[in-house]
Amino acid sequence: MVKEFILVAFSDLAQLQMLLFVIILLSYMICVTGNISILFFTIIDPMLHTPMYTFIGTFAVLEIMFVTVTIPKLLDNLISGNKSISFIGCFTQLYFFNGLGITECYLLAVMAFDRDLAINNPLHYLSIITKDVCFKLAGAPWLIAFAISLMTTFFTARLNYCGPNHINSFVCDASPLQDLACSDPFESKVAFLVAAVLAVVIPFIIIIGFYIHIIKTILKIKSSAGKKKAFSTCSSHLTVASLYYGTAIIVYITPVGSQMDKFLALIYTVLTPLLNPFIYTLRNKDVKSAIRKSKALLTGFLIAKHLDK
Repeated sequence: MVKEFILVAFSDLAQLQMLLFVIILLSYMICVTGNISILFFTIIDPMLHTPMYTFIGTFAVLEIMFVTVTIPKLLDNLISGNKSISFIGCFTQLYFFNGLGITECYLLAVMAFDRDLAINNPLHYLSIITKDVCFKLAGAPWLIAFAISLMTTFFTARLNYCGPNHINSFVCDASPLQDLACSDPFESKVAFLVAAVLAVVIPFIIIIGFYIHIIKTILKIKSSAGKKKAFSTCSSHLTVASLYYGTAIIVYITPVGSQMDKFLALIYTVLTPLLNPFIYTLRNKDVKSAIRKSKALLTGFLIAKHLDK
């Protein structure tokens, strides 16, 4: 019976709607620009044509897609007051929101494996992570994630929705949709629980396992310079993984209250993807070197063009 849902978002904060719109719009623009820049540098600089930067470039594409699934609709909600989303549109958003979030979990696990291999088996690293293997490792998280997301979306979409249609959030998510269902959401909740284990718990355990192995290896290195060099190769990834899982756990495992949940979810969907490009550029010598080269080339091109005139 329900043909559309109403995303309540931040309707009860009418005085902050415009401020939120400006902040979120700027964050979205910076996030997209930053991740496109990382993707650009990993493509044009031959020095960055390595497995690690292939994964970082894939991660940049993922972040752009992740924020684009939710933020444009939220901006429309804030500026125009258009809070409705069609039934199909809602479950399409749910599918891609969950699919991209799960992809991020598994891609972080793949990147942890890559760093573990680089530190523990540096001599055979490039012979193991060939171009073919690298592309398979970069593509596998997408296939796994969207298969898991299809399961949760299917079981949630087949529930009966016969009346209430107000979602107390800015995005269509499984939990608030289950609360609106007129039929028993038991199957959907079981599917969601299974998906949570497959999508979050397993990649998290894999990441922890690899970092325990990495830390053990680093502690065996005698020189402080060697320890610092080994740790620097995985510090950016460790920061991003901690930030992602930290905010996700706060949002989904320890809810505080309805209004606070929305702001925490905003951190998870906007702030974390916004910070990632800066983490990978500010803490990475190779990317900073690529940026300096690009600046030098651009400056040289502009000077040459000016002299021609």
